[in-house]
Amino acid sequence: MVRLTRVQQQERTRASVLAAAKEEFTEHGYALAKIDRIAERAELTRGAVYSNFPSKRALYLAVLIDLVESTPASAAAPPVSLEEALGAFARTWLERLPLVGETASGGRLQLRSLAGVFDDDHGRTMLAQVAALEALLLGAALEGGTPTRRVRLASLVLTLLGGAGQLAETAPGSGDPFDVALACQHLAGLDLADTWAPPHLAFVKPARPCRETWDPPADLVDRVGGGRVDLAADGLIAVLGAGRLGAAEEAFRSARTGEQVTVVVVVGDAAETGRLLRLRIADLTGCLRRVLSLPSLRIVLDDNGVVAAALGLADVGDDTEAAVRVQGGVIVARAHGRGAAHAANAGVSA
Repeated sequence: MVRLTRVQQQERTRASVLAAAKEEFTEHGYALAKIDRIAERAELTRGAVYSNFPSKRALYLAVLIDLVESTPASAAAPPVSLEEALGAFARTWLERLPLVGETASGGRLQLRSLAGVFDDDHGRTMLAQVAALEALLLGAALEGGTPTRRVRLASLVLTLLGGAGQLAETAPGSGDPFDVALACQHLAGLDLADTWAPPHLAFVKPARPCRETWDPPADLVDRVGGGRVDLAADGLIAVLGAGRLGAAEEAFRSARTGEQVTVVVVVGDAAETGRLLRLRIADLTGCLRRVLSLPSLRIVLDDNGVVAAALGLADVGDDTEAAVRVQGGVIVARAHGRGAAHAANAGVSA
């Protein structure tokens, strides 16, 4: 008889809970799903479920992450125009729409629906910030390194696709996804006056020059590209709370040629907020991989606060906005507050 190690047993228990939860959410939906029934399906105790997932919301997000990250991402021929890129992205995104005859609960799971999952003020604020980050990632991918900003275009495309998803959730089969994809493609012709206005540095606290050695954490995962992140490399590190994700564009736009830009998101609640971010970034980048080159922005989820601690940042939370500039493995500038990323790069010469 093969004896399982403690880690192996924990992984098996977790897999059993996820499989049972997927069945429960598919059959009953998020609102009506019961932890007791999930435990029964998994042949575990209620306590065993909660020892792996502290809440039903955390478990639901884990099921969606498993669904998204287990979907194979096959690469397609890169589009040759903005119109083709928008159409290809839209068609890829729309593959999740449920078909006529599917159960309502199963359709919502396939849609990665968060309806009724984050229905408090804090949850809605987080979703708005995540939407801003998604628009930046898609916009940067559409820009492809050109000086033309396309974040407003990306936001409009994601709004249209999100509306199609909500309609499919309430009335499966309504509308034609091919028409939606065509509409997204034609959005390329709109003049949205999409420009980037950096913070007015006269009203932003200047960066503080310094020369500090530090020990950057290892084995950090880039949630955009999937590779490892070396924070000792020359470049900018912006540390943002989950309520300040909209400031990620400041870091991205202030990048210097050849240097990396990393956004470290401080996550106070890894089980829920952390999983929400991981889900939405993985979902969007999964679509992007199939039609476009990923943007150069790196995103690290600092679930345990190890990066913030290594940078000497204390009392971090949802409203945190700070940045450091690294040269030769040494921190050469620090900035805090609104406009920190732009100040950290603008205040120190290369």
